[in-house]
Amino acid sequence: MQVAEIAAGSLAAVRVFESFGIDYCCGGKRPLAEVCEEKGLDAGEVQRALDAATRQRPAEERDWNSAPLRELIAHIVRTHHEYLKRELGPLGARVAKVEKVYGAREEAVQSVAGLSQAFEGLASELLMHLRKEETILFPAIESSEDALGAGQPLPRLPFGTVANPIRVLEMEHEDAGNALARLREITHNYAVPEFACVTYKAMLTGLRELEEDLHMHIHLENNILFPRTLKLTASKAA
Repeated sequence: MQVAEIAAGSLAAVRVFESFGIDYCCGGKRPLAEVCEEKGLDAGEVQRALDAATRQRPAEERDWNSAPLRELIAHIVRTHHEYLKRELGPLGARVAKVEKVYGAREEAVQSVAGLSQAFEGLASELLMHLRKEETILFPAIESSEDALGAGQPLPRLPFGTVANPIRVLEMEHEDAGNALARLREITHNYAVPEFACVTYKAMLTGLRELEEDLHMHIHLENNILFPRTLKLTASKAA
């Protein structure tokens, strides 16, 4: 199975992938064995961890593979969109402050050079991305689901089918994944240097949390919401 397929079936599997550093969102459409080989991981060990985590899966965990799409969208907006709108500004201010203070210090420059530019580029793209989802794609998905539930034809959309904006947003997800990788590279995997002040440490914690939230955000869309939407609308079109 592909990593994305495994992740789509269980949040517990997502946590396992995160613990092994396996990309399950942007680069998740690859066989697990292939990814393990590339990263030098023992595929058997990873599989055993997945099996154990799945057996211990909390009963209250929501199954987003069967929940109404409208409910999944509400969860994404409430949990992930609101997080980004709330945190990007303050985190960006910390990033800019840290680079300004430490960029002139010989022992620190290699850990902060280019950090502010990389972050601001990601933040700007993310905010535009959220607007596209909330004003274009998500309403189209909800209206399509409502129409199908009422036994009516799919609504006419100004951009053709939902497959068109989905394709664009998936490419933007890939760009976001590359930007996250760049932030991790600059900060040496968010390592806390000995000279780091409180603001520096808070910045690194914020960047790590941003990465974790975006991974889950993109996973819910790329691996669950988008495939379910395409399947639903394709069945009606056929």
